[in-house]
Amino acid sequence: MSLSSNPFSAILTLRGVTIWPGLLSPAAQAALLGELRDVVARAPFYQPVTPMGQQMSVRMTAAGRFGWFTDRRGYRYVDHHPNGAAWPAIPASVLAIWRTVADCPRDPESCLINLYRGAARMGLHQDRDEADFTCPVVSISLGDDGLFRVGNVARGGRTQSVWLRSGDVAVMGGAARLAHHGIDRIRPGSSTLLDGGGRINLTLRVVT
Repeated sequence: MSLSSNPFSAILTLRGVTIWPGLLSPAAQAALLGELRDVVARAPFYQPVTPMGQQMSVRMTAAGRFGWFTDRRGYRYVDHHPNGAAWPAIPASVLAIWRTVADCPRDPESCLINLYRGAARMGLHQDRDEADFTCPVVSISLGDDGLFRVGNVARGGRTQSVWLRSGDVAVMGGAARLAHHGIDRIRPGSSTLLDGGGRINLTLRVVT
């Protein structure tokens, strides 16, 4: 994995979330995207449905031991794609990013892969379906810019936002592990990395 030169010189903190702007070099982004194409060939993107029966605007797939899943039965982790196949392994380059930034003795068991195109967004939510909150959630951005909003552990109150760009990595750990967060919108055409445009976000979690 090729990181940008001196990537730790510009670390940002947004309401307890640590952000490494441009941690992945352009070459690393392209290589990672190639690995993700192999994952998606085995576990294609699908359109999730919330327990209320609403179709989410993002498309989703996963890699690792578990994938996060939602349907009318609720939110949960499952060990297989909706097509019945086991999730592909998490790519080695993704694990290398986790080991660089996560400060956690365990490797992630789930790599959720979200695809944002057009008006796709992700409302404010908490990542709390995991059994272990001591390890962080690590987020990797590829493609178009996404407006990332972070709030509080309790719902409501003031929020702050920052544009995440291709190659940025964010770590939600410690007091920010359960902070509400989301993606308000993407900025179409801000990157040429993805064929057809859009943004891919990978989120890595320890589940058990």
